[in-house]
Amino acid sequence: MARTQNTRGGAADWIADRTLRGLIALALALPHPTRVRLMGWMVRRVIGPLAGYRRRALDNLAYARPALTDDERRRIADAVLDNAGRTMIENYDVPGLLARMADARIDGAGVPDMEHARAEGRPILFVTGHFGNFEAPRAALVARGWRIGGLYRPMANPFFNAHYAANMHALSNPVFEQGRRGTMGLLRHIKKGGMGVLLFDVYSSDGVPIDFLGKPAPTLTSAADIALRTGALFVPFFGIRRPDGIGFDVVFEAAIPHGDPAEMMHEATRRLEARIDADPGQWFWIHRRWKPRRQAKRQRKRDAANIGP
Repeated sequence: MARTQNTRGGAADWIADRTLRGLIALALALPHPTRVRLMGWMVRRVIGPLAGYRRRALDNLAYARPALTDDERRRIADAVLDNAGRTMIENYDVPGLLARMADARIDGAGVPDMEHARAEGRPILFVTGHFGNFEAPRAALVARGWRIGGLYRPMANPFFNAHYAANMHALSNPVFEQGRRGTMGLLRHIKKGGMGVLLFDVYSSDGVPIDFLGKPAPTLTSAADIALRTGALFVPFFGIRRPDGIGFDVVFEAAIPHGDPAEMMHEATRRLEARIDADPGQWFWIHRRWKPRRQAKRQRKRDAANIGP
């Protein structure tokens, strides 16, 4: 479910939004490689530590990867924040992103089936996680004439959410706000033979428990449910940042066969885990993916409810 939006916002929200707008405008005035490196540095060294994102990344790494040394966790956390800053400013330059991805090489075992499905008018549902730049593969397809819809998670700050949502629409329509209404809108779009993208690696109390990086993580099966209801090809993809920090490898993996929704999401999770194991600094460890204390509290309530007289 989407979080409840404060549609008016307060003074602190307005100030934070204006500050961020100014930073984005300043960065966009710079040459692309310079702005990308600058935003990576800003989030890694200034914004991330001040906002608590670095501490959250370190805590998540300690929880899911306890065998890592403190130095290894710090190195990964820095890479995570750097990638987050780069991704944000890359995705705020939609025309530039489309132009850069127009000639990007598209690889992976899923490509032939995608092209065949498109030729037949069969719907396609792409799934991915917050890894690398998750918008780069969609931009690569949109730049080639594909029309791909999606869902977005609204920001808590209503002022920031206004231009964030507009930016999402600028890349490719239709785009729907996360929630029941938005999910139904995306379902109708795909049911007509359309294509869409869903990111599945966020915490949801309504999800089914699927181990993620060795720890239970409630995961929605809505992506698999939509694929089953519409007959859509179910394709995991990844926009993997190259070592130069600027370019991307775009990979569309083999489609996940239709079956039990939880098993489909388990396989999608396994594909994402493999990418994270290969390069942990590219996944957004700043997300509250597991919320172990909340999970434990909910489990205690369920256990208490199941105790008979």
